[in-house]
Amino acid sequence: MKLTLGALLLACLTGLSHAAAKPQSFADNPATIEFAREMEQRHGFNADELLDKFAQTSSNAKVLQLIKPPASPQQRSWERYRPRFLNDRRIDGGVRFWQDNRTVLARARAMYGVPEEIIVAIIGVETEYGRNTGGFRVLEALATLAFDYPRRADFFRTELEQFLLLARENNMDPLSIKGSFAGAIGIPQFMPGSQRRYAVDFDGDQRVDLSGSFDDAVGSVGRFLEQHGWQAGQPIAIAARVQGEPARELIEAGIRPTLKVGELAAQGISSRAGNEDNVALIDLVSPGRETEYWLGYENFYVITRYNRSSFYAMSVFQLAEEIRQRMR
Repeated sequence: MKLTLGALLLACLTGLSHAAAKPQSFADNPATIEFAREMEQRHGFNADELLDKFAQTSSNAKVLQLIKPPASPQQRSWERYRPRFLNDRRIDGGVRFWQDNRTVLARARAMYGVPEEIIVAIIGVETEYGRNTGGFRVLEALATLAFDYPRRADFFRTELEQFLLLARENNMDPLSIKGSFAGAIGIPQFMPGSQRRYAVDFDGDQRVDLSGSFDDAVGSVGRFLEQHGWQAGQPIAIAARVQGEPARELIEAGIRPTLKVGELAAQGISSRAGNEDNVALIDLVSPGRETEYWLGYENFYVITRYNRSSFYAMSVFQLAEEIRQRMR
């Protein structure tokens, strides 16, 4: 069967269109080539082999969409945020996780001083106890953010470096590892740098596996918090009552506990905390509703090292309290 000249031209144009639509691989990006050469010089990688891996990746538009702040950000709302994590599904799941991993959680508490319920709640908030660990190829996600997201390129370039070191140390193909759109990995969602610094082999199998080992995940969360200053046996947060509107500088002092409870009491902020305790004033705002105030201790601040949001830390704390109550 002969094709007409018009049909041949249409076929050629269609082929050209498909070729043009194919995303350019990172191996063709000068910044990626420079990065591969630096990895060769600093860490002994083979630059050409790295570029072969990058040739199988390209900029991921979904990653860029998810990482960017919304064009019209919603006003902060504790009322809207809290139910995402404080619900029966996560509480019941936390009770089951604690029951199924009772021994390893007790061992982590004994070793790192972090209560079982806090470790359980962090894993519950992060991945709902390992159910939602992310489906993005971590190499592609980190490369996208390192080379196509200038706003935080330096941070993600460092995490890409850490990821490649992590994959080599664990004899894993970097193309096979899945995680979040931001490159967080496994049951506790550690960034690669955090995994290399804080993760532990808690099940004794001579490898750190945060994707497949609940023991390693539990121990690693405990060690992360301990290394960031967790104070065993000390409080996390306590509710406060505020007369009127608190002075703006008290909120702007931040989430690091630098305020004395006694000094806050003199300004109309009361609680059951001791007058000499160091705390931070935490405001949980919701549009159209009265603001909820808490005093955060050092351990509250430590939880924010996992995620630098007071909403996140309070969700972990309150989920932990609910799980602990159900375990009695």
